[in-house]
Amino acid sequence: MAMSGTYVAEVPLKGSAEKHYRRWRSQNNLFPDAIGHHVQGVTVHDGDWKSHGSIKSWNYTLDGKPEVIKEKRDIDDEKMALTFRGLEGHVMEQYKVYNVNLQFIPKSKEGCVCKVTLIWEKRKEDSPEPVNYVKFVKSLVADMDDHVLKGQNKA
Repeated sequence: MAMSGTYVAEVPLKGSAEKHYRRWRSQNNLFPDAIGHHVQGVTVHDGDWKSHGSIKSWNYTLDGKPEVIKEKRDIDDEKMALTFRGLEGHVMEQYKVYNVNLQFIPKSKEGCVCKVTLIWEKRKEDSPEPVNYVKFVKSLVADMDDHVLKGQNKA
């Protein structure tokens, strides 16, 4: 079994790349209301909701179990991309490296694609590969689409 790796997936979305990017970049406080079945809370530890380098804690449910992750945010407005670097929490008990990159790419007609890249490195050889985490992130992105579309239709 590999000790490290990268998963890449694409999630097609109906909402615009700009709206999705904005939601993930600076509106994480809306997540518990929008996708509360996944995310129960997001709090800022250092910085603010929208700054590069801000540190946030997420309370979420994975496979029916409550988990927490503290992450540091890297922002690339030009590419409409964000990187969440895992610092501590449940996932960091199994992985030395847990970085999730989301890039929102506009489609030529309507909607966008979110390119999800998960870079990971295990702490121990017997730790599982983070397949359930990549599925979780894809589900978060897909489930946020309805909330983004509701906001788009109001604008």
